[in-house]
Amino acid sequence: MSETAPAISIAGIRKRYGAVQALDGVSFEVAQGEFFGFLGPNGAGKTTTINALMGLARLDEGEISIFGYDTVRDWRQARAMVGLAPQEYNFDRYLSIRDVLIYQAGYFGLTSRAVAARADELLARFSLTSKANDPYTRLSGGMKRRLTLARALIHSPRLLVLDEPTAGVDVELRLELWELLRELNRDGMTIFLTTHYLDEAESLCRRIGIIDDGRLKALEPTQRLLELAGATVLNVTLDRQVRSLPVECAELRPSFEPGSRQVTFEGVAPSGLSRALFILENAGFSIEDVAFSRPSLQEVFLKMTHRRGAM
Repeated sequence: MSETAPAISIAGIRKRYGAVQALDGVSFEVAQGEFFGFLGPNGAGKTTTINALMGLARLDEGEISIFGYDTVRDWRQARAMVGLAPQEYNFDRYLSIRDVLIYQAGYFGLTSRAVAARADELLARFSLTSKANDPYTRLSGGMKRRLTLARALIHSPRLLVLDEPTAGVDVELRLELWELLRELNRDGMTIFLTTHYLDEAESLCRRIGIIDDGRLKALEPTQRLLELAGATVLNVTLDRQVRSLPVECAELRPSFEPGSRQVTFEGVAPSGLSRALFILENAGFSIEDVAFSRPSLQEVFLKMTHRRGAM
């Protein structure tokens, strides 16, 4: 394993299912320690990419490596580096959830007493200790999501692949899972996330790839993608009509209709919000209302994929 190799390197991969070209020359890399989002409509190629990454789909062309290990030639080493949390539940219904974790470790050749300790550690981390001896059928949907994550981590992988990790959970648990994922990433784990919740990707991912029709349409830092959708806008309602503005406002590109009480600053960064308000108040205006809007990742996604509906 190379300490300098990307966590994921995908080079020119192609995959066809009959007449359907599922992947058509996809190439990108994910750096070690990165929180990466991989987005696309249904049928865009996300699942095929994950299957190829995990060795579940044989590529027609191209190569994939994980921390420098080729997923075909060095498949044992490559797969030991990855934990997969799939969207669908596929637990053995006859095992307790503690045994689900211990049996999973066995697939990676881990059978020592340390595995049981690791299982107990993960059960505690994901607030599942009280359910350790229950079958998964007795768990709530949220607990099943936590168990899916715990199972993916049992062999201490360096890369975590998440396929819709918060599908079907309530808002409170969703935010809890977000914080758990941020914590894992802060501890150095590389995370590869697919999700249909664009606010989730926007909140968690530092960089995002968008795939459609088997081709990569965008690969940018999250903030850069948001900028592609348009400018941010700050609308300020003042206590009286505006006839003129201080010259200090010019750098923030204000606009207003003479006689109105609203001033608009287009393209102002969030950091410029306090400066704009300070200038107006220093000129003797009182602020009655402030509205700050910016483009969303959903707008970018729809533009890139030419979709109007859901993914």
